[in-house]
Amino acid sequence: MGRRGEGSALPGTASVQDTVVLDGDGSCIAQARHRAVDFLTRAGAEHGLLMSTRAMDLTQLVVSELVTNARKYAPGPVLMELRISGGMLEVVVWDSDPVLPVARAADPGRVGQHGLEIVMAVAHGFEVQREPVGKRITVRIALPDDPLEA
Repeated sequence: MGRRGEGSALPGTASVQDTVVLDGDGSCIAQARHRAVDFLTRAGAEHGLLMSTRAMDLTQLVVSELVTNARKYAPGPVLMELRISGGMLEVVVWDSDPVLPVARAADPGRVGQHGLEIVMAVAHGFEVQREPVGKRITVRIALPDDPLEA
């Protein structure tokens, strides 16, 4: 189940959001990616927001990495919020595990466990905060190819 709301963060700037609760089963990663693409497509069409193909691809990558980690390390549901404001997309993922993720040192011999480093490399902003239950990770992605176009 999800809800969609609209508002305005700044005068003349569209602000659009969507929230979905994912049950944490094996299909939730694909469901999250599809939800993100549908959200961006709808936001572009309904609000005339500029977004690049690169932003669509990066959004799917970030959503996949964050939801995969939430599913892997935290029991129970995952909450995903998508918010657009001022030419930036915020992908917010909440899970029940209070342990904050830490980027690991580069190791070309390591197989896997590079997701956080990838997310941090493509993001315009990355923030993790502990919640009363679990944690919340927020990643910001520029929608146009040039963030100054926003």
